[in-house]
Formats: sequence, C-alpha cells, structure tokens
Amino acid sequence: MNRRTLLALPALLPAGRALAQAAPMPVVASFSLLGDMTARIGGDRIALRVIAGPDVDSHGFQPRPSDVAALRDARVVVRNGLGFDGWMDRLVRSAGFRGQVATTTDGITPRSMAAHAHNHAHGGAERRQGHSVGPRTVPDPHAWQDLRLGQIYVRNIAGGLAAADPGGEALYRANAEAFAARLATLDAWVRAQVAAVPEPRRVVVTSHDAFGYFGAAYGIRFLAPQGVSTESEPSAAEVARLIRQIRDQRITAVFMENMANPATLRRVAAEAGVAVGGRLYADALSGPSGPAPDYEAMFRHNVGLLVPAMRGGAA
Repeated sequence: MNRRTLLALPALLPAGRALAQAAPMPVVASFSLLGDMTARIGGDRIALRVIAGPDVDSHGFQPRPSDVAALRDARVVVRNGLGFDGWMDRLVRSAGFRGQVATTTDGITPRSMAAHAHNHAHGGAERRQGHSVGPRTVPDPHAWQDLRLGQIYVRNIAGGLAAADPGGEALYRANAEAFAARLATLDAWVRAQVAAVPEPRRVVVTSHDAFGYFGAAYGIRFLAPQGVSTESEPSAAEVARLIRQIRDQRITAVFMENMANPATLRRVAAEAGVAVGGRLYADALSGPSGPAPDYEAMFRHNVGLLVPAMRGGAA
C-alpha cells in the first residue's frame, strides 16, 4: 500500500465511526428534572453534568466551586427560568460562561402564584431583597407539572443543543420528537386516571405550592400550608384555616413532597384527623432506586398516589 493510499484512508471511514471518535459536547443542567430531559435528547453525543441532583432542593441552592469549573468547560447550559433556578444565572456570570443558554420555559406564558409577605421568591432578586410588604404575585416556575408544557421544555432543550452543535441537530430533533410523543401519551393517561375521580373529590393538600400547573391541566385543586418557597413557614391563621377546610370538605388526599419540611403538614394532618398519604415528587427526582428516577416515572408515581387518595381509598 503506497503513501497516497494511506493518506486517503481517513476519508473512507464510515460517517458513524467518525462521529463516535468525536468527544461528547459538555452540557450542564441546573437540576435533576432538566438533567433527565437533556440526557434523553442528547444521548451519547453529550457529556452531561447536573448541578442540583436527585433529592436536592433547588430552592436557594448554593453552588460549589466545582460547579463554576463545570460551566467554564460547558458549551450549553440548560436552565428552567422564571426565577426557579436564579442561582444558575449567578453561576453563569461567575464562570464567565459564553456558550449557549437553553431556557426551557421560553415560549410558555406562566401562571401567577401568590407570594405572601412571609415568603421568599425562588432564589432570585426578590429573595435578596428580604421580606416584601403585603401580598403580591410572582410567576409560577413549575411549568413542567403540565405534560403539554413539558413538551415545550423538550423542544427548547433540543434547540439549545442544536444551536451549539449543528452537526447533531437531526439526532436532537428526532430524540425530542420521540420524547414529546411519549409525553403526549402519558398526558392522555393522566387525564383518564383523574377523570375516574368525581369532580368534588379532586382536592389535594400538599406541603408546598408546586402543583399549580398540574391542577390547572388535570382539573385538581391543590391546597398548601406553604406558599412559593420551601423555606417559608405559614402563619398560625393559615394553618388553622387549612385544618378547618380539610375537616369541612372531608379531604382525604394529604401528601408531603420530597423537598418540603414535613413538620407543618404532619401537624395539619394530626389536627384535622387525617393521615398523610405518602410522598409526592415535585421539584426534584428521586435517586435511581427510588420511585421517581425520571420525568415520566415521576408522573406515574404521583398519579398512582393521588387518584386513590382523592377517591378515599388507600394510596
């Protein structure tokens, strides 16, 4: 074999092998739910780092120096926006990040949620300003709790990856559309499950106000002794009012969330004479061996607890 033939060999290698030899694109996602979505869309073409991992509370999360270093090496950052992961914005600035930022809530018209005087907002400027005067509303950042909006998340992530890596665009778009199709099927299943519950029974008490989008999408009314932040504590009057409501409406669906302090809800349940039905996942996934290791499993787990409890049966 002569030298000219040897020089020509790289051009004859299969395209798939050439791609396999390329280093994966470094990507950083702010918290576990976005990490799961990003991994499913990027596949082996990306090297993913999740800052706030499973069972880690993203509210007021404090990044570490190693997180700054991860952003310096990344080409894409995936964030939720709407004030949920404001610490990620500060991390981006600290790292001098100049790559692609994919904001998953782009294109979503956010719901509003009440933020009472004793509450802090999610990790942004509001939190640094301390207590506000009087009631106000803030954008509800938990848009992933509606599976139709989850499909927007998926497509926004694919767009961010493709902008940084045009050579992978076809793969990212195909993976995103397959994922979105599964979410559409799951959305129909959730609606069918909730439809089996009589409408007056579709009331749930949770430990943190994170299910506004879920309730609006699937026709469930959620009540919570806490407001916008898992760091806040309700007033005595709010707790008493919730206890009366549970008794008067004979609410049977009472749940803790994996990121909330259970003390207040246990007190409410004990004084109202009801049992806490289990643990819902709202702002973070479980670990791999838990009941909600990915976005789809989180919905199946939550619905599997909510529906029997609303109907008055064992969860």
